[in-house]
Amino acid sequence: MRDVTTVPAPHRRSFLKYTGALGAAAALSSSLAACSAGPESTNDTGGSGSGEDATLTAVIGYGNDGSWDPTQTASAFCMAANNHVYEGLLDTDPISREPYPALATQVPDDLTGTSWRFTLRPGATFHDGKPVTADDVVFVFDRILDPDTQTLAKGFFASWLKEVRKTGARTVELVLRFPFPEGVARLTLAKIMPRHVFSLPGAWDDAIRGKAIGSGPYRQTAHHPKSNTTFEAFAGYNGPRRAAFKRMNWLTIVDAAPRVAKISGASAGAQIADNIPYANIGQLTRGGMTVRGGAGMNNLFLMFNTRHKPFDDVRVRQALRYAVDTRKMVEVALRGHGRPATSFLNEANPAYRPAKTVYAHDPDKAKKLLKAAGVKGLEIEILAVNVSWVVDCLPTLKASWDAIGVKTTLAPQETTAVFTKMDQKRDYQVVAAASNPNQFGLDADLIMRYNYGPRNLWMGYARWAADPVARKLFQDMDRATREPDPARKKAMIQDYIDVVAEQAVLYPVVHNELMTAWNPHRLTGIRPQPYPGINLLQAKWA
Repeated sequence: MRDVTTVPAPHRRSFLKYTGALGAAAALSSSLAACSAGPESTNDTGGSGSGEDATLTAVIGYGNDGSWDPTQTASAFCMAANNHVYEGLLDTDPISREPYPALATQVPDDLTGTSWRFTLRPGATFHDGKPVTADDVVFVFDRILDPDTQTLAKGFFASWLKEVRKTGARTVELVLRFPFPEGVARLTLAKIMPRHVFSLPGAWDDAIRGKAIGSGPYRQTAHHPKSNTTFEAFAGYNGPRRAAFKRMNWLTIVDAAPRVAKISGASAGAQIADNIPYANIGQLTRGGMTVRGGAGMNNLFLMFNTRHKPFDDVRVRQALRYAVDTRKMVEVALRGHGRPATSFLNEANPAYRPAKTVYAHDPDKAKKLLKAAGVKGLEIEILAVNVSWVVDCLPTLKASWDAIGVKTTLAPQETTAVFTKMDQKRDYQVVAAASNPNQFGLDADLIMRYNYGPRNLWMGYARWAADPVARKLFQDMDRATREPDPARKKAMIQDYIDVVAEQAVLYPVVHNELMTAWNPHRLTGIRPQPYPGINLLQAKWA
């Protein structure tokens, strides 16, 4: 979905840096370059105040130094925080992803047409006290749809949304290119920002660096990159999900050991943490914490450089997929908290069905495919991100390929380093990384376009967009997007996923759970989500 290939190089590097497109691959790791906890003075452990006056302290396993601009962030920390600070016209439940009225007063009754009208919530104000108006809504959508402004959000809207019109001081109309009911759930990705703040010179750069002024239940009170971000309940909020915590302090601790330590033991300094290593589940459970997982699109994927022979040959890509002992990977590396991929989509996705090509472990078939391709003595270096659970999977990957006569070398590196090499168009053979498009939604069209498209960032990395099979695939994707019949659309998506599976250019190896831990004696209403970050809009003190 990140169509950045046409952006001039300096702007493109900035775009990649701040969106975490980098982090796109690592939706699971928006900024692994971030260090762990910061100066002690910023790490409010929640000891201040008591009862309802206490500070909730959360530990987030991703960096807080990615982009905070809602129109172009893929940072796990920043997206999660923005869901507490900003509102869309509609927002979605973090688990079911069903839309509900946020800044708008209601979800449109009829989603089958090409015009959706919204009225803004009476009395809605931004955190600086100024009222939310139709001008603010138009301002944000104009930025997203502007052909000369490259944002991540453009990929979620431009194909189906033609324009947004002001029809009154508090009313707007969304004009669609064609009926697209799925788009209603995407409106949460267009967070409404104050025009009087972010239209000023340099303001978007300020947004990238962490300036956040929304209309949501929490307002940002301090931001310390690579350390922590603090929030307090916004007294002027009059929306549907009011703040339950007077203050919140979110720590960024990327390293697993100090993250787990922060919520462990009688003197634990935090009440909730995400990205819990599987190896620590038992320890935390025995210590009285609740640890629960969310299964979704989180995945380890392999991406091949199709301009580096022999990876231009689909038989070679397929051989390497069949060689992987995915069941061993799930049992050993993921400790049972995952499943071998049987489609690009995870099994719980509403559009899921097993792909026609399922890469069950079959080393004999792998050897035959390599022989048919005329490949002997193949040596591969796997360029991998150093996300902890991905690193745990790498030995199985190496052993699987070594077993079919492919000499394999592992090269795990920081996520930023891996994707900086991709951006610089350096040569490589295979990338192993983590991804989770579910942070944007469950919509299969959205998920697939996040990774596949004629000007898509990932297809630029894989050097595959000009392939005749790819061109036909992209045409099929466009037809599916425009298909009005839901059942037919679903079938069309499943059919083109069969092509994606067969080609094995960028494709999941395993889908796995993400684990969240919290203190049930302090917190209630926690629902672990199947994508990075936390959502506390329905949580409260126990």
